[in-house]
Amino acid sequence: MKKLALLIGCLIVGSLGRAQVKEKRLDSITEKMIILEGDSIFRSAIDLDEVYLFGKLKFPDYKTKLKYYILRRKTMKVYPYAKLAAERLVELNDSIDKIKKKSKRKRYTKKIQKYIEDEFSEELKKLTRTEGQILIKLIYRQTGKTAFDLVKELRSGWRAFWYSTTAKMFNITLKEKFNPKKVHQDYLIEDILQRAFAKDQLERQKSVLDYNYATLNNKWGKVDKKNKK
Repeated sequence: MKKLALLIGCLIVGSLGRAQVKEKRLDSITEKMIILEGDSIFRSAIDLDEVYLFGKLKFPDYKTKLKYYILRRKTMKVYPYAKLAAERLVELNDSIDKIKKKSKRKRYTKKIQKYIEDEFSEELKKLTRTEGQILIKLIYRQTGKTAFDLVKELRSGWRAFWYSTTAKMFNITLKEKFNPKKVHQDYLIEDILQRAFAKDQLERQKSVLDYNYATLNNKWGKVDKKNKK
């Protein structure tokens, strides 16, 4: 897992600020002035995130229940790393875009890479193979790019190939994607995340992928009911 740790480490760079939202009442009861980072926008309402109502988890047998909770534990463990990787990737790209000279870009990237490896490698090396693969999937969920492609962009195609070959020795593919529409385990991972977000057990970060949890739940719920019969 050392190679995997170095791979993920190179994604986690910088920091990402948050926009603060303030409300200021005007003379009209229904009208409010929403201030976003200093810009005033006149609106009568604020768009809110969707709220899902979760049913009680039901399992056909103990083995299925055990597998779900093992997946839940592993997903809860690695999600913060995927979230952080997505945030750092945005910051890294923003910083690199501001550096015009290629030589300075290269020096900056190497400096950040060393910092990240020193900061996060030890923790990432503790991940199991399964946790590493879930992390690869979640990075795709958060960025819309495979870990392989991210390494290829940030370092070089040869290094990406080399990391991919090494990962395969541990039954991990850096080209793994997150597809809850077609892969049942990925749906379960999404279900675990949504329930954790609702309970404030994890900090919510919206996926960049195009899917709707309610639609997924309706689809896979019907499949699970058929399997129980």
